[in-house]
Amino acid sequence: MNYTCLLSSRLLSLYFLIGVTFGSLSAAAEERTALDNDVHAAMALLLETSPAAKRLASIAEGALVFPTIVKAGFIVGVQYGNGALVRAKQGGGYYIVEYYNIGAASFGLQAGVQAFGYAMLLMTDAAVERAETGEGWELGVGPSIVIVDAGLAKTLTTETAKSDVYAFTFGQKGLMAGLGLQGTKITRLE
Repeated sequence: MNYTCLLSSRLLSLYFLIGVTFGSLSAAAEERTALDNDVHAAMALLLETSPAAKRLASIAEGALVFPTIVKAGFIVGVQYGNGALVRAKQGGGYYIVEYYNIGAASFGLQAGVQAFGYAMLLMTDAAVERAETGEGWELGVGPSIVIVDAGLAKTLTTETAKSDVYAFTFGQKGLMAGLGLQGTKITRLE
């Protein structure tokens, strides 16, 4: 048996395995950097375009920010997106804590494709803790969530904000129409 050939093939396999591992780590790091940039840009867009979000962000303990959620459907619909949990820094600003995805399935009279940003301002430490420690957070189960529409946004102040979570959509593109039953789940990425 030719030990040199065997050793060479094992070394080649080891180099290949190391290359694949570091290539995967590098790709994952690039994806996280891109998601970080998208989260920061989404926060800037939300705070620039929504005075109500800007007011509440000043007193929020954290936020789940999903820069782009894609929703598509024809009778059966799905939506999916990645985002991050951000926490407020002392003295202003925020930092990224963990990464999450959001997914939903729906059934009903619906058709179209739409992309949008979604941010859930977490007003209490309990709401942030639920996001950090939960294995999967099903919307509608757990902390009370208030969807902020144009009408509520006009009257919402830091004094009247009494719920655990306020949800904002922003940057909508495309068209999705119809009625449907939907279940949405937010899960921490490992």
